[in-house]
Amino acid sequence: MHIEVVGSGPALVLIHGWALHGGVFAPLVERLSTQFQLHLVDLPGHGNSRDDATPLRLPFVVSAIAAATPPAVWCGWSLGGLFALHAAATLPKVRGLAMIAATPRFVRGEDWPYAVETSVFEQFGQDLAQDYRGTLERFLALDAMGSEHARQELRTLRAALVERGEPAPRALQEGLRLLENTDLRGALPGLATPSLWLAGQRDRLVSARAMQAAAALAPRSSMHVVAHGGHAPFLGHTDEVAAQLQHFVASLS
Repeated sequence: MHIEVVGSGPALVLIHGWALHGGVFAPLVERLSTQFQLHLVDLPGHGNSRDDATPLRLPFVVSAIAAATPPAVWCGWSLGGLFALHAAATLPKVRGLAMIAATPRFVRGEDWPYAVETSVFEQFGQDLAQDYRGTLERFLALDAMGSEHARQELRTLRAALVERGEPAPRALQEGLRLLENTDLRGALPGLATPSLWLAGQRDRLVSARAMQAAAALAPRSSMHVVAHGGHAPFLGHTDEVAAQLQHFVASLS
């Protein structure tokens, strides 16, 4: 698995969302690399890890990342949040957890109303086989939709998608199944590490209300809503997100 290391200081592991790679965090790297040692993960089947055959499942991926990184704060965006949360719940070497536009459960249920319908991920899975590039384009549009900087963010996401080659179809299907089937809410009440929950108020995929509900289940949690942010608030509101991460890491020491 490819993990790029940039900067010096306290270690911060950054895990990207569906179909992207660690390069999508470039704006945060620019702001944070003088203060942190950043470990930018390319998940199996994505970016420079496209040929990595590790199954895109929580225990396998988390173990591989943990073996290659020092004790650190783990930060996950969207799908990446599931890996970061699983690590925080199972590994003592995780010093803190930061969730960006991510929750322990991405689909709606009777007791979890602030999420998307299961059919959303099912449809993306079906569409991939028929129109691979068009399906990725529609998903990126959802990432940017709602943000006050939507056009700029969409351009950035499109460029990032092809920067390191297209993701492997196998990994995309496995990622959709993770988003559709994973429910880590049960891990939150016993979470030993502090957590930070960063939401975009205009996010069309992960509701800020869902993130607030998740944060309420975790002890030692804090919540911040980016007022005009979408699903990728670290792109259009980089300074605000970077400041929140800086404050959170500083509070741990």
